[in-house]
Amino acid sequence: MSKTIRSLFFVVMAISLMLAACGAPAAQTEAAAPETVATEAPATEAPTATEATDAPADDTMAMYAPDAVTGDIATAGSSTVFPLSERMAELFQQEGFAGNVTVDSIGTGAGFERFCKTGETDVSNASRAIKDSEVEACKALAAPREPIGFRVGTDALTVVVSAENDFITALTKEQLGKIFTAQVTKWNEVDPAFPAEDIKVYGPGADSGTFDYFNEAVVAPLYLNADGKPDIAAGKAALLGAAGAQFSEDDNVLVQGVEGSKYAIGYFGFAYFSENSGALKAVAVEGVEPSEATVNDGSYPISRPIFIYSDANILKEKPQVAAFIYFYLNNVNDNITDIGYFPAPEADLKASMDAWTAAVAK
Repeated sequence: MSKTIRSLFFVVMAISLMLAACGAPAAQTEAAAPETVATEAPATEAPTATEATDAPADDTMAMYAPDAVTGDIATAGSSTVFPLSERMAELFQQEGFAGNVTVDSIGTGAGFERFCKTGETDVSNASRAIKDSEVEACKALAAPREPIGFRVGTDALTVVVSAENDFITALTKEQLGKIFTAQVTKWNEVDPAFPAEDIKVYGPGADSGTFDYFNEAVVAPLYLNADGKPDIAAGKAALLGAAGAQFSEDDNVLVQGVEGSKYAIGYFGFAYFSENSGALKAVAVEGVEPSEATVNDGSYPISRPIFIYSDANILKEKPQVAAFIYFYLNNVNDNITDIGYFPAPEADLKASMDAWTAAVAK
């Protein structure tokens, strides 16, 4: 509820109370308890996707209105999730939050280091699920943390070439794996119909959840261990050891690199492709182009969930963080497509709100 609407509501309530007092003095005055005003807190603006959640419906929700909390909120992590969290932070402040919200784009792994190893942040943005080793690091803090994951959407990891590239429309996962590990270094080695030009490779650094996911989905399956399963460590080593490959945790650097050469190729979150679609071309993977339809029907082979993480004690000790996450979950579906990602399944978004409700109730 905006400040203007809330102010009008208070005026109406005040007039009602005055009239009631004139008509029936004692009994009516007791009945007009102030809690009825507080129940109109931000829950009234929850979008359809989360209206059926089990979030508290009583007047305690007033404490989670953006203009009812203050203090600092520190978030860091995935460059993929960064534009979405940045948008939600801006909207949270527009709705009345007077404190500071920092959103640092440093990669999923580096974000979990700040959250679990040093305890510097309140929220960790992640383009992959938290690892067991990171959970253990959280538990080992002087003030132990138990990470709670809130799924906020879905990303289609997007392979891109320059808009000037006139010879590539689609590649297989196997071809991509060989390109990004330098098993092939010229385009005609990928396909004889392609020009005999050097391949220029751009990709996220090892701290990125996007790097981890690309390795798991595309590269590691080319390196099987003794059990015949994808060898994640071998895939990572092959990616990082690719001669001439350019790595960056900043997706904008990757965008500029691919834009700059007809023979370059890279990958990052769909939002960065969407934002630069005039200068870039998305490559179909296994014949399927990334889109909301192909992500939702499961046909696009390299899509993945995106998350934010926090901790129940943080939410209890810092109402501003609880309020921010509540606002995030209630408003993400109204903004995520505009950013360039896709809504999480309704059941997953509801599970995120349920997790928030359980955390603040502890």
